[in-house]
Amino acid sequence: MSILGQRIKMRREELDISQDKLAKMLGYTSRSSIAKIENGINQLTQPKIEDFAKALGVSPAYLMGWESTPTKGKDDIDIFKLDNILPISTQKIPFLGSVACGEPVYADEDKESYVELGTNLKADFCLRAHGDSMIDARIYDGDLIFVRKQEIVDNGEIAVVLIGDEATLKRVYYYPDKQKLLLQPANAKYEPFIYVGEELDQIRILGKAVAFQSDVR
Repeated sequence: MSILGQRIKMRREELDISQDKLAKMLGYTSRSSIAKIENGINQLTQPKIEDFAKALGVSPAYLMGWESTPTKGKDDIDIFKLDNILPISTQKIPFLGSVACGEPVYADEDKESYVELGTNLKADFCLRAHGDSMIDARIYDGDLIFVRKQEIVDNGEIAVVLIGDEATLKRVYYYPDKQKLLLQPANAKYEPFIYVGEELDQIRILGKAVAFQSDVR
């Protein structure tokens, strides 16, 4: 259950409003829609969060978990009315260690750690980038790379590639007619890694990079 769903359910029960009644107040056809929202199954858009907040007599910020009090003061700022601010629901992604943006590094794993990512993206694990070979793709040393597991990527896509027991992050180009794989850095000062023929047996794509997270620089 998401924080948003928890807050909606808690406030609804505080006001002694049934799921059926809240559904009718907000234009839903059945209580099941409210149940799915409260259980975090269905996500809400910005306007709908505002509608829920108004119906429950609280601020959108309270429903999102940014405020601890359910009361809506007259001086509260409704931040969701700002065009460039969007609500975020998050999910926990396993953190599996580091990946090289340069020479490949040993593929260590730390499955006890998790990092939060917005629920609008599907990722299976994340790694921390090391090195500067992907800076032209705006991926810098220390950034978190979120990866979706898949064994094949399109040419030009950025992927985490396992070379033996070492992992690296590069753009992938595969030429099956030549039995040739090229791992291209996004930094002109680095040469690509090229593998041909039987060398391909030691290569495995772990997944496609779908997002990265950087500190403010």
